[in-house]
Amino acid sequence: MPRLRLALAQTNPVVGDFARNAAGIVDAVRTARARGADLVATGEMAISGYPIEDLASRPSFLRTARAAVERLARTLDDEGLGDVAVVVGHPDGPFAPRPVDVSTAPTAIAKNCASVLQHGRVVATTAKHHLPNYSVFDEYRVFIPGDDLLVARIADVDVAVVICEDLWRDGGPVARVLGADAGLLLVVNASPWVADKDEVRLPLVTRRATESDTVVAYVNIVGGQDDLVFDGDSVVVDETGRVVARAPQFREHLLLVDVDPAPATGPVVTEHVQRVSLDTPNTTPGELAGRPPLPRDVAELPDDRQAIWDALVLGTRDYVRKNGFRSVVLGLSGGIDSAVCAAIAVDAIGAEHVFGVSMPSRWSSTHSRSDADDVAARLGLQYRTEPIADLVAPFDAQLGLTGLAAENIQARVRALILMGLSNLDGHLVLTTGNKTELAVGYSTIYGDSVGGFAPIKDVPKTIVWALARWRNAAAASRGETEPIPENSISKPPSAELREGQEDQDSLPPYEVLDAILEQYVTRAQGAADIVAMGFDAATVAEVTRLVDRSEWKRRQGAIGPKTSGMAFGRDRRLPITYRPSPTIDG
Repeated sequence: MPRLRLALAQTNPVVGDFARNAAGIVDAVRTARARGADLVATGEMAISGYPIEDLASRPSFLRTARAAVERLARTLDDEGLGDVAVVVGHPDGPFAPRPVDVSTAPTAIAKNCASVLQHGRVVATTAKHHLPNYSVFDEYRVFIPGDDLLVARIADVDVAVVICEDLWRDGGPVARVLGADAGLLLVVNASPWVADKDEVRLPLVTRRATESDTVVAYVNIVGGQDDLVFDGDSVVVDETGRVVARAPQFREHLLLVDVDPAPATGPVVTEHVQRVSLDTPNTTPGELAGRPPLPRDVAELPDDRQAIWDALVLGTRDYVRKNGFRSVVLGLSGGIDSAVCAAIAVDAIGAEHVFGVSMPSRWSSTHSRSDADDVAARLGLQYRTEPIADLVAPFDAQLGLTGLAAENIQARVRALILMGLSNLDGHLVLTTGNKTELAVGYSTIYGDSVGGFAPIKDVPKTIVWALARWRNAAAASRGETEPIPENSISKPPSAELREGQEDQDSLPPYEVLDAILEQYVTRAQGAADIVAMGFDAATVAEVTRLVDRSEWKRRQGAIGPKTSGMAFGRDRRLPITYRPSPTIDG
């Protein structure tokens, strides 16, 4: 018979909004208690949001966070929920800075913590031991590492509590789980999503369960935070590696499951293990009698294309809403990128809050204008046309612009229109560039790159096309209008800044270009290594040259949802002033 009813609260916190985040936790605990839960757990930093970055260096922020945790414990008790044990993630501090020889961060004053709450008080607190310092993570610099494994006994089960990275690393707290006689390993996480994340995350959880002979409960936050998207996907795996419960991706969810961990006996390892005992609210220890059984709750994961789409939609929605915008505006050119961005925006915040602007020039083709009209009609968004020829003409005449300068002024006039409408009506401007164009600098700085958020910034051009086809197919399967015109998908892409212009006039075919960029940007391969893979040497040389010389543009661009293992921004930090040596870099 299962001996413990567990609830994992997959919440969507806002960084710094302690009252809102706490209210969401209280609601989850209330629902969990009504359904007979003994133990409720939230994700990492659920009370504060994650990542908090250099807010971890503000004593006032840390004092507010600590007070919020203590207030949460009292609120739960005041509302008749204090008998339920709750594990909540939060920052804590300020602490005295630690000397260099005992800390990775001698100036850090914060810890990344999880606390157990019951009966109106904080019963125990543990701090994250392994502090990541790679990819988007900067915890090594701003947090003090913890030392101990927390083990809480409830319903005759010893529950070990660790935080995110501690699960991924051998050694530290996770190495003490088996010797500490834990029957359940509870992992609180703020694990950002990237494509194929589940190919490493679930096998890791499964491996930890089997090697430690414990039930592993992995609870993750969900939602967009600046350029990160947290997908949830909380999961419970038994000691044989079998998935017994799983929350859906990209939305809030309360996952309840009955588990039967091994009963507590006696610890083998006691050093660096903090132990507390908790009351069992609903039953005598080891029993679930009298509570109705729970339905099986194992969510199916979306396919690869839907997962990317859902991540982009969630990242866009949360950036808009969490930053107080009511609406967005974007240029509609009739091309694939603006059509896909418009569809993402409509899925994220509703057509009534999306404003599209067609800005034809003297070079705009008839099909571009009609395709822009078509996508606006298909999506039902707010739409207007603002021709730019009469606005561009004075610049050309006064400055005598020709060639590239004359092309770029068109993009910058369009930017002025969008920013003017933004200032007038309070819209957030979406910029529609994709990862391929950002990589090689195929954009006009202060022109088509203008905007506050870039929905497809981390999506290569070939994947943009694949997403468009997937979104249309999904609509067709539901009997809905396909949102993206077929002509926007099938026609050759063009910036249309001069007569007869096409992208492939100055760029390799996108299939080739994206393959080279995958090696150079994502896998950090040198030019000689890429040529050795069979790519044309001249093409590789030109592509790598374009990437290197465009860093200054990327530094000034808008943020957008991270979907890959190597996104421009925090993932990839290269100097702007850089003169590559053929001898060294190949």
